[in-house]
Amino acid sequence: MSNITYKYIKQNSDIQSYINHADKALESIGYTEHSNTHVERTADAAYDILQTLGYTERECELAQIAGYMHDIGNCVNRNTHAQVGALMAFNLLSKLAMPAEEIAVIICAIGNHDELSAAPVNPIAAALIIADKMDVRRSRVRHPDGVDEDDAEAIIRDIHDRVNYACVQSRYYFSDDKTELFLDLIIDLEISSIMEYFEIFLNRMSLCRVSAEALGINFKLVINNSKII
Repeated sequence: MSNITYKYIKQNSDIQSYINHADKALESIGYTEHSNTHVERTADAAYDILQTLGYTERECELAQIAGYMHDIGNCVNRNTHAQVGALMAFNLLSKLAMPAEEIAVIICAIGNHDELSAAPVNPIAAALIIADKMDVRRSRVRHPDGVDEDDAEAIIRDIHDRVNYACVQSRYYFSDDKTELFLDLIIDLEISSIMEYFEIFLNRMSLCRVSAEALGINFKLVINNSKII
């Protein structure tokens, strides 16, 4: 085990630069927020999932590191950003002298997190997939509350922004016996329908279900207090 901690990774200026540039690149093509808020929420959720399920502290921390670095490939190109990000993470972590066994687990998770090619190939990858796909919230839309009328109309026109903007509350939690993981959303149906949510997120929710099964648990989706899956 190395001394490369999550805290150390968060303080690394090179990694922070790649996160910043990745978010700016996505902003330029109209994608939702992928800044520190998203990667830190993903990192913490991945850690929490594995910790709740009894994985070792280091496994939890490796999932946290993978979550923090998972989107850096977007600074190169959105297409194949998972695989590109895995290669970038390999170079960055190798320079920090992290052991190959730990690097392998992290880059495997990063390279398998995107819905076009995702697979829960190990527990860290499974936790990363779930944590990443569960980050649905209004604040990911790049139009803050109080936007002018023109921007509000833009939100209505774009289904990706509309579905995220309609999500006024998002939380996840485990059942008491830790056999079920719930994603609980409150959606403003005047902004977006539940059908539109599934149009955008069906593949992602299916990935969460498969990834949860890889961890030995069931994934459940609750929308407006009704169990959907």
